[in-house]
Amino acid sequence: MVNNRNGRKKVNHLYKWLSPGIFVKRWLLTSIIGIIFTVLGIAIWTKLTPIYRFLDFIIAILNKITNNIPSYISGPIVIILGLFLLYWGQTRTLGSITEVLKPNNEEELIDVLWNYRRLNRGTKVVAIGGGTGLSTLLRGIKDYSANITAIVTVADDGGSSGRIRREMGMLPPGDIRNCIASLADEEKLLTELFQYRFTSGEGLNGHSFGNLFLTALNDITGSLEGAIAASAKVLAIRGKVLPATLSDVSLWARFADGTIVEGESNIPEVGGKIVELGCKPPNPPATPAVIKAIQQAEYIILGPGSLYTSIIPNLLIPDIREAIAKSSAPKIYVCNIMTQKGETDGYTVSDHIRAIDQVCGGKIFDAVLVQGRSPSDDILRKYAAKNCHPVYLDREEVIKQDRRIVQANIMSQNTENSYVRHDSQLLGKVLFRWYSNTPKSKLLRLISDIRQQ
Repeated sequence: MVNNRNGRKKVNHLYKWLSPGIFVKRWLLTSIIGIIFTVLGIAIWTKLTPIYRFLDFIIAILNKITNNIPSYISGPIVIILGLFLLYWGQTRTLGSITEVLKPNNEEELIDVLWNYRRLNRGTKVVAIGGGTGLSTLLRGIKDYSANITAIVTVADDGGSSGRIRREMGMLPPGDIRNCIASLADEEKLLTELFQYRFTSGEGLNGHSFGNLFLTALNDITGSLEGAIAASAKVLAIRGKVLPATLSDVSLWARFADGTIVEGESNIPEVGGKIVELGCKPPNPPATPAVIKAIQQAEYIILGPGSLYTSIIPNLLIPDIREAIAKSSAPKIYVCNIMTQKGETDGYTVSDHIRAIDQVCGGKIFDAVLVQGRSPSDDILRKYAAKNCHPVYLDREEVIKQDRRIVQANIMSQNTENSYVRHDSQLLGKVLFRWYSNTPKSKLLRLISDIRQQ
């Protein structure tokens, strides 16, 4: 059984080496042609003298072999020997390269190359949001494409990010840090490192290592954009992370009772119904690379995340919401599973959509992804104690809003800590299944393939 598995594995690896798009066969063929031309050049230069002698030697050997062993036996034997030596030589060469490039990894070189090519030919995805929701999404979709651009809100003013923002005068790095860690290959280790929070030390207490890392790079490169680009190279992340704007913006919210509160971290503390959200300065300019990414996008994903403090802040930037509205790419909004205290108390799916439409002045996405089943009773009771409940799908209202409903199980439950989150792998699988079944996506992919050729 083990031998059969190993045999199938070798055949599969051979198939991958021979499959189109790996860019190996053409260079191997080029090398062989180069060897032939080199030999011909030497032969011409020496007036073919060595070639004649070599051919006479080969003919003499062949005559001896065929005189003793019939050609129908000796011929196949020599062919098999040649192919064996060729296969053995190539296998050992690739094995030596693999040991150098991936010394502690059992993954074969062809698997690494195959995966690299597949991801780099993947769909051009733009994901918009902030907080833990966006990093959860990125963790799930990076297995389907490396052409990901994460657009991150920079309105955070609490915790370590808020302190860095006030003391260093730079944009808050917290959400950007989470997204970079999510897109890295060594995600688990890197996430633990970036999330490590100092618990002692004057000036260090409360800061996360990732925030300080980006702050240092910000000083070295002279900008947050430069810091993100440098960290992307150092950490070899899949895709790009971009701040929505380079302006120093702060959020404000007006509540139903007329109260106006400033500061992203202060808004959820009020506990009232938000009727309007804005930022200072108003109408900040978008980061130029963000608009370019949206214009080139083949797929745009909004959310998941806090509606008023992670998602809508990106849409307060006119250039971004206009670029999304003009894009012909399939666009989907990932709705939260549970209501969020202080932001979306009592909200249904249609209420989430209505809040986004109100800011954008109309419809900017085609479909909404909604969790299919409720959490366990124990978890529901724990959430109910905090006045949080599952976001109810009011199907008829959503249909009236002209949105397609995608309902699936995309939830992960933690029974020990009694909380629910979006499951990264399930989320990525459902989102790309919907994309592949969207007719327009196929047309856009065809156009993209033609352009690449």
